[in-house]
Amino acid sequence: MAVQTRYRVIVRCPKCGEKYILRGRYNSKGELETGFKQCVCGNDSNLHIDVTPE
Repeated sequence: MAVQTRYRVIVRCPKCGEKYILRGRYNSKGELETGFKQCVCGNDSNLHIDVTPE
């Protein structure tokens, strides 16, 4: 069983200023999975995302 590295993901919304701190892993497609869908203001496309390993 391979150990997957967890990443600390910080999502910032420039539209309303909200900040989310999440944890996630990369899936087999190379996409980061955190479960984040959209900001509380409805913004789901214009987001600033910072990823660092835990």
